[in-house]
Amino acid sequence: MRIAIIYDSFFPTNTGGGERVYRRIGESFANRGHAVDYLTRLQWSPGDEPQTTMRLVPVWSGEIYDATGVRTTSSALGFAFGVFRQLRAARKDYDVVVASALPVLTLLAARFALIGTDVFLIGDWLEFWRARKWRQYAGVVSGSIAFALQSVAVKVARLNTANSRFTADRIELATGESPVVLGLVDLTSGGEMTPVLASAPPYMVFVGRLIPDKRGVLLPEVLRVARNSFPDLRLVIVGVGPEQDHIVDAARMAGVSEHTVLLGRVSDDELHTIVARAAVLVNPSVREGFGLVVAEAASFGVPSVVVAGEDNASVDLIEEGINGFVAGDSGAETIGGAVIDAVSAGDRLRETTREWFEGARVESGIEASVDAILARYSMAR
Repeated sequence: MRIAIIYDSFFPTNTGGGERVYRRIGESFANRGHAVDYLTRLQWSPGDEPQTTMRLVPVWSGEIYDATGVRTTSSALGFAFGVFRQLRAARKDYDVVVASALPVLTLLAARFALIGTDVFLIGDWLEFWRARKWRQYAGVVSGSIAFALQSVAVKVARLNTANSRFTADRIELATGESPVVLGLVDLTSGGEMTPVLASAPPYMVFVGRLIPDKRGVLLPEVLRVARNSFPDLRLVIVGVGPEQDHIVDAARMAGVSEHTVLLGRVSDDELHTIVARAAVLVNPSVREGFGLVVAEAASFGVPSVVVAGEDNASVDLIEEGINGFVAGDSGAETIGGAVIDAVSAGDRLRETTREWFEGARVESGIEASVDAILARYSMAR
């Protein structure tokens, strides 16, 4: 078959969870003998194109985030137009098109481009937000429009897929149809590594973009609370973003500046070592479409602390006391208490976390998800 994957970023040029999902899905199709095009934006220099078994097809170029880490409307429109133009020209070349619904205009552009064809359009949902979340993220006007477009887009594909059971439940409620839930646990890169002991003295680690929704600014105060029980505990932050200066200020105000390290971007090998030696990964994010960083940490036997929230699918990855803890709210005392529980559990929790990962990657693997997609395609033919 000829298959197109559509997303505006590509791993490892960009390193988010969505990029990993779409690259692995596309390469899984390619490894099965299908011809796969990956429609994306131009995000590499001439001669520096990433090596992959897919054909990379840039359809637009430009930045997609504003200074605060929010996707811009102009970039969504630009990329959607590029997708429409490319697919319209090649509308009879594909059997299957997998279009990310982030941003939602991408999926709508693909649908309009393919009108009059028998192409099997799949809409993949990293997240599916309620109206309130859209308005918080993009403002009242833009957020309301985005929610309305989402409500239309979820009904235009012949099959929807979701990055978590959490998101799938929302889609099923909106459409009355059951999406394919992608198994993403084995997207992690540390599964084959031999587990190592936590560093002494211990540290908690955060990995992600430093943007408001990730709430990294909470971490210094969490550290202050946790240090009441573990005076030698440190905080290591990996990532860059507009919140960096705010985190530095928060560390100073909490009195933990000398125990807080912001590393910025690091290589994959450095990241693996940093995460593997951590006592606990702390991810206080408001929203996660899946929570790949939690699975990544678990692959090294490192437990996680996440925060309960209506848009945080990473909570579904946590089995309390087995591979981490869920803080009931975003208060420093609550998150700090969960960190204390995780550090106190020590090697016992590391062992059960690794066991959880080994079981989850067998039950929730990407290859089984691709099998499910192909089965649904066959049934629809």
